[in-house]
Amino acid sequence: MSGNLPANAGASGMDKPPVTGHPDMVMKLELIGPHPFAVDPQGRQLTRIGTLFPAHRVLYTAVPGIHAWQRISFIDELNARRVAEGRPVLTGEEEETVVENSVDLIFESDHILIRPDAARMELAFVGDELLQTLVSKRQVRYLSVSDPRVREAIKGRGECWRLSGIPKSREAKERLVMGSKVGIHGLPIYFYNRLTGTRWLTYHSFEGLGGLEAASLAKHLQEIADHSQSKNRIDRPEIDFFAADLGRFGGGDFAGVDYEKLPPAELRACYEQLKAWFRSAVHEGFRRDDCRSKPWCERMLSTLFLDGNETQSEQLWSGLSPEFFLQVDWLAGGRFEEGEFLLDSVFDEAEAHPEDTDLQRLCDARAKDIIFNFIRDYGDLKQINLGCVPESLSLDRPQQDGRRGVFLAEFRIAGEPEPIKRFMRLQKWGVWEHLDEGKSMLHAIQESDEYTDYWLDRRLGCRQLGMNLCRRVLMRRLNEVYQGNNQQYRGQTIRTTYFEREYLPGMATDKVPVDRYLRPGYAEKFASLLGRAAVASLVVGRTFDGVRSAFDDGDEVVCEGADGMPMDVMVGDHSGAFTEYELPLESFASHYARPVNLRVSVVPDPTAFARAFLQAFREQLLRIQGDYLKRRGSFENLFKHRRYDPGGSFAFRWECVIHRLGQTDALAVVDAIRSHIRLPGGVKVPTDF
Repeated sequence: MSGNLPANAGASGMDKPPVTGHPDMVMKLELIGPHPFAVDPQGRQLTRIGTLFPAHRVLYTAVPGIHAWQRISFIDELNARRVAEGRPVLTGEEEETVVENSVDLIFESDHILIRPDAARMELAFVGDELLQTLVSKRQVRYLSVSDPRVREAIKGRGECWRLSGIPKSREAKERLVMGSKVGIHGLPIYFYNRLTGTRWLTYHSFEGLGGLEAASLAKHLQEIADHSQSKNRIDRPEIDFFAADLGRFGGGDFAGVDYEKLPPAELRACYEQLKAWFRSAVHEGFRRDDCRSKPWCERMLSTLFLDGNETQSEQLWSGLSPEFFLQVDWLAGGRFEEGEFLLDSVFDEAEAHPEDTDLQRLCDARAKDIIFNFIRDYGDLKQINLGCVPESLSLDRPQQDGRRGVFLAEFRIAGEPEPIKRFMRLQKWGVWEHLDEGKSMLHAIQESDEYTDYWLDRRLGCRQLGMNLCRRVLMRRLNEVYQGNNQQYRGQTIRTTYFEREYLPGMATDKVPVDRYLRPGYAEKFASLLGRAAVASLVVGRTFDGVRSAFDDGDEVVCEGADGMPMDVMVGDHSGAFTEYELPLESFASHYARPVNLRVSVVPDPTAFARAFLQAFREQLLRIQGDYLKRRGSFENLFKHRRYDPGGSFAFRWECVIHRLGQTDALAVVDAIRSHIRLPGGVKVPTDF
């Protein structure tokens, strides 16, 4: 045991916690037991759980197994010290206070996870600051975000980056599952649910106990018997049985036997009977622990990490669609206190360790500037959280040139009941990119400004031709220190342009779950909206590279009404518009049949789906074409003030696109798309509309 506890260690209540909200004033944390990240000679963690006692500034890790034992052992330690000091032991009421004012922790190889009491988040925050005297702040994360009280408290501090979630890659998920194996007093035979505290015993692990000698087998059976019938402090079983049919096998099957007193032969017979019962209660596909088996791995992931609805809540607490949230890396920011914005203390750590790339990514300087812009614009913010989307969400269009920078912000304004969400994208070609090309600072600035005008003109052109874009976009700038490959300008501050728009709630059209199409009427309504949205993309020549059409690949968002039915399809970003402006529209017929062909196997009535798509497509194409022919002069004069260059200026591209629209045979385009639709059994799409 190390050190001495403070003289008031047995005081009841925490009306005035002994630590403040400022880490530089927190007294040192006493550690009783191994360090949370300590390992044995084989590289295994010495302990996977700990209990923090903020009122005593003590982290107790000495007794492995379950948190309840650590609390009891710490009380015993307190009483022993009090006796040695000539003071009376704690009363029953004081012992209960010690228990109530503790915080459960789970240790991973490089993180401490706090499982807070949702009703007492201040206790968790006090403990959090104490832990930061032992490890880096970025190594302390929070669980239980499925509880709105937890997530709102953490969001209010601008610390979404500290919420623990599930890894995204298959390999990382497998490591997480296998790294969850723990023991209590014996072998690490349980898979530990860090959200609920339950240890899950698989049939495979139980079957493996058969190879133990009698004394060890008896010890493990008694451990299972004792803990499978007891509950932890959040009323969850200490031990449960993985994939066992409810009611067919459970802790009750172990009851009424003192295994450690059984003769070896009787013990073995008892074990074999329990094993047979366990086996019969588990489906064959879940009897072997095998992360390479997708059903087993997914079932285990669900048991360990979704039992507390952790991943679902990641989506729900922020209001982001699933494909967005699972790709968002939340960044360090700060919190507001008495109207003042306080940068997260982790920025100090990043400044002290410029060589730490992970830390620099977390403390993104661009994010800081974006937050400052929001504060300047709104003035009375209560909270703000900012994240980045490091990879393209398009299934077919990963960004390969220019610089990617996509950010999501959620903030709350004083007096407003609902948070506001904003989507930001860095300009693809800015000063940084042109400096990297070897250009001078002046030319880089000029070309960046020209590209800004080009981006805004394309947006106006898209709206003019019927694209259903979000209502408004703001052009903003932030400062960056240039660290590119143009040595002449390295270290200089440059201006970077980004565009801010509202976040579109809904789902990307290419990621609509299959079950949605099975709702009565959903598929046909969705097909009509998709067909209508397809027209503008075709007319403005939205392509990946001048060849492949950029439609229904992540930028289009379907918004649903209160009845769960599709209500609108909006386009979040007009990227790729006006890249193809010469080929006849019929050239892309197969591309615009693709949204139908991809769904014929999942919609209830493929023919009705295709018919609804084509009918809406035809009506919208005729409408847009009619608008142009009726107001030809207004369309042709829209960009007359811009530089005209047949080499590819926007004014030239605009002229080509609208002239092509006027010369197009709309019905021929629809027939061309129809000819590329492949319905089951070779059925043709009807033409009676």
